[in-house]
Amino acid sequence: MWKQQLVDIYFADEVGFSLTPSIPYCWSKIGEQKPIPTKKYLAYNVFGLMSPEQKLITYLTEKTINSEFIIQSLDDFTKSLTKVTVIVLDNAPWHKSKYVQTKIEEWEQKGLFLLYLPTYSPHLNKIETLWRFINGATTRYQWLKIKDYTNLGSLRTAIENIFRQFGTEYQIKFTMNY
Repeated sequence: MWKQQLVDIYFADEVGFSLTPSIPYCWSKIGEQKPIPTKKYLAYNVFGLMSPEQKLITYLTEKTINSEFIIQSLDDFTKSLTKVTVIVLDNAPWHKSKYVQTKIEEWEQKGLFLLYLPTYSPHLNKIETLWRFINGATTRYQWLKIKDYTNLGSLRTAIENIFRQFGTEYQIKFTMNY
Protein backbone atom coordinates (compact mmCIF):
# COMPACT_ATOMS: atom_id res chain seq x y z
CA MET A 1 0.00 0.00 0.00
CA TRP A 2 2.91 2.34 0.68
CA LYS A 3 4.46 1.83 -2.77
CA GLN A 4 1.07 2.51 -4.37
CA GLN A 5 1.04 5.78 -2.38
CA LEU A 6 -2.21 4.89 -0.63
CA VAL A 7 -0.69 5.56 2.79
CA ASP A 8 2.16 7.66 4.14
CA ILE A 9 4.78 6.13 6.42
CA TYR A 10 6.95 8.04 8.85
CA PHE A 11 9.65 6.67 11.13
CA ALA A 12 9.70 8.57 14.42
CA ASP A 13 12.08 8.88 17.33
CA GLU A 14 13.83 11.43 19.48
CA VAL A 15 17.42 12.55 19.87
CA GLY A 16 19.29 15.09 21.96
CA PHE A 17 22.00 17.45 20.76
CA SER A 18 24.47 19.10 23.11
CA LEU A 19 27.92 20.63 23.10
CA THR A 20 29.27 17.22 24.05
CA PRO A 21 29.79 15.80 20.56
CA SER A 22 29.68 12.21 19.43
CA ILE A 23 33.29 11.82 18.35
CA PRO A 24 33.96 9.01 15.91
CA TYR A 25 37.51 7.88 15.27
CA CYS A 26 37.28 9.03 11.65
CA TRP A 27 37.32 12.73 12.49
CA SER A 28 41.09 12.73 12.64
CA LYS A 29 43.95 10.81 11.12
CA ILE A 30 45.46 7.98 13.12
CA GLY A 31 47.87 9.44 15.63
CA GLU A 32 46.52 12.99 15.17
CA GLN A 33 44.54 14.62 17.94
CA LYS A 34 42.01 17.37 17.38
CA PRO A 35 40.84 19.10 20.53
CA ILE A 36 37.13 19.69 20.81
CA PRO A 37 35.89 21.88 23.63
CA THR A 38 33.07 20.01 25.32
CA LYS A 39 30.31 21.35 27.51
CA LYS A 40 27.17 19.58 28.56
CA TYR A 41 24.81 22.44 27.71
CA LEU A 42 21.78 21.21 25.83
CA ALA A 43 21.12 22.63 22.40
CA TYR A 44 17.93 20.74 21.63
CA ASN A 45 15.92 17.63 22.20
CA VAL A 46 14.18 16.68 18.98
CA PHE A 47 11.21 14.47 18.16
CA GLY A 48 11.48 13.76 14.46
CA LEU A 49 9.34 12.08 11.83
CA MET A 50 11.05 10.98 8.61
CA SER A 51 9.37 9.53 5.54
CA PRO A 52 11.05 7.06 3.13
CA GLU A 53 11.03 9.94 0.62
CA GLN A 54 13.22 11.86 3.10
CA LYS A 55 10.60 14.35 4.16
CA LEU A 56 11.46 15.44 7.69
CA ILE A 57 9.24 17.02 10.32
CA THR A 58 10.89 18.03 13.58
CA TYR A 59 9.63 19.23 16.94
CA LEU A 60 12.33 20.86 19.05
CA THR A 61 12.45 21.56 22.75
CA GLU A 62 14.99 22.39 25.41
CA LYS A 63 12.91 20.39 27.88
CA THR A 64 12.74 16.65 28.41
CA ILE A 65 10.81 14.72 25.81
CA ASN A 66 7.97 12.89 27.51
CA SER A 67 4.52 11.57 26.61
CA GLU A 68 3.00 15.04 26.79
CA PHE A 69 5.51 16.37 24.24
CA ILE A 70 4.95 13.37 21.94
CA ILE A 71 1.18 13.93 22.11
CA GLN A 72 1.50 17.65 21.38
CA SER A 73 3.78 16.87 18.43
CA LEU A 74 1.48 14.20 16.98
CA ASP A 75 -1.59 16.38 17.52
CA ASP A 76 0.15 19.08 15.48
CA PHE A 77 1.28 16.54 12.88
CA THR A 78 -2.29 15.27 12.33
CA LYS A 79 -3.27 18.76 11.11
CA SER A 80 -1.14 18.23 7.99
CA LEU A 81 -2.36 14.74 7.04
CA THR A 82 -3.68 14.31 3.52
CA LYS A 83 -4.04 10.51 3.61
CA VAL A 84 -3.87 7.63 6.04
CA THR A 85 -0.51 7.79 7.79
CA VAL A 86 1.41 5.21 9.78
CA ILE A 87 3.98 6.29 12.37
CA VAL A 88 6.62 3.66 13.17
CA LEU A 89 7.87 3.95 16.76
CA ASP A 90 10.04 2.03 19.17
CA ASN A 91 8.79 0.90 22.57
CA ALA A 92 10.03 3.82 24.64
CA PRO A 93 7.82 4.32 27.70
CA TRP A 94 6.78 7.81 26.54
CA HIS A 95 5.60 6.31 23.20
CA LYS A 96 3.39 3.70 24.87
CA SER A 97 2.24 5.42 28.06
CA LYS A 98 -1.36 5.36 29.25
CA TYR A 99 -1.56 9.03 28.28
CA VAL A 100 -0.57 8.21 24.67
CA GLN A 101 -2.95 5.23 24.64
CA THR A 102 -5.88 7.55 25.41
CA LYS A 103 -5.18 9.45 22.15
CA ILE A 104 -4.97 6.48 19.79
CA GLU A 105 -8.68 6.32 18.93
CA GLU A 106 -8.79 10.07 18.25
CA TRP A 107 -5.71 9.89 16.02
CA GLU A 108 -7.04 6.87 14.14
CA GLN A 109 -10.25 8.78 13.38
CA LYS A 110 -8.02 11.46 11.83
CA GLY A 111 -6.10 8.85 9.80
CA LEU A 112 -3.01 8.50 12.00
CA PHE A 113 -1.99 5.02 13.11
CA LEU A 114 0.88 4.00 15.39
CA LEU A 115 2.94 0.89 14.63
CA TYR A 116 5.33 -0.28 17.32
CA LEU A 117 8.51 -2.09 16.38
CA PRO A 118 9.60 -5.27 18.13
CA THR A 119 11.59 -4.72 21.30
CA TYR A 120 15.33 -4.09 20.85
CA SER A 121 15.20 -3.43 17.12
CA PRO A 122 16.47 0.13 16.52
CA HIS A 123 17.93 -1.06 13.19
CA LEU A 124 14.35 -1.25 11.88
CA ASN A 125 13.66 2.43 12.60
CA LYS A 126 15.10 4.33 9.63
CA ILE A 127 15.24 7.65 11.49
CA GLU A 128 17.96 6.16 13.72
CA THR A 129 20.19 6.31 10.62
CA LEU A 130 19.47 10.02 10.28
CA TRP A 131 20.49 10.70 13.88
CA ARG A 132 23.76 8.79 13.32
CA PHE A 133 24.54 10.77 10.17
CA ILE A 134 23.90 14.10 11.88
CA ASN A 135 25.99 13.22 14.93
CA GLY A 136 28.85 11.88 12.81
CA ALA A 137 28.69 8.40 14.29
CA THR A 138 29.39 6.75 10.94
CA THR A 139 32.68 6.67 9.09
CA ARG A 140 31.42 8.15 5.82
CA TYR A 141 28.97 10.80 6.95
CA GLN A 142 29.69 13.56 9.38
CA TRP A 143 27.12 16.24 8.94
CA LEU A 144 27.96 18.08 12.15
CA LYS A 145 31.55 19.30 12.00
CA ILE A 146 33.96 20.06 14.81
CA LYS A 147 33.48 23.81 14.27
CA ASP A 148 29.73 23.40 14.87
CA TYR A 149 30.47 22.61 18.53
CA THR A 150 32.06 26.01 19.22
CA ASN A 151 29.00 27.30 21.06
CA LEU A 152 25.25 26.70 21.37
CA GLY A 153 24.45 29.22 18.64
CA SER A 154 26.68 27.56 16.05
CA LEU A 155 25.40 24.11 17.00
CA ARG A 156 21.77 25.16 16.72
CA THR A 157 22.41 26.87 13.39
CA ALA A 158 24.10 23.75 12.00
CA ILE A 159 21.32 21.44 13.24
CA GLU A 160 18.58 23.68 11.83
CA ASN A 161 20.43 23.89 8.52
CA ILE A 162 20.62 20.09 8.29
CA PHE A 163 16.93 19.75 9.12
CA ARG A 164 15.97 22.42 6.57
CA GLN A 165 18.08 20.88 3.79
CA PHE A 166 17.38 17.23 4.54
CA GLY A 167 16.27 15.47 1.39
CA THR A 168 18.20 17.84 -0.89
CA GLU A 169 21.71 18.74 0.36
CA TYR A 170 21.67 16.06 3.04
CA GLN A 171 20.45 12.66 1.92
CA ILE A 172 20.51 9.07 3.07
CA LYS A 173 20.76 6.39 0.41
CA PHE A 174 19.00 3.28 1.56
CA THR A 175 16.40 1.02 0.03
CA MET A 176 12.99 0.33 1.47
CA ASN A 177 11.93 -3.26 0.87
CA TYR A 178 8.26 -3.25 1.85
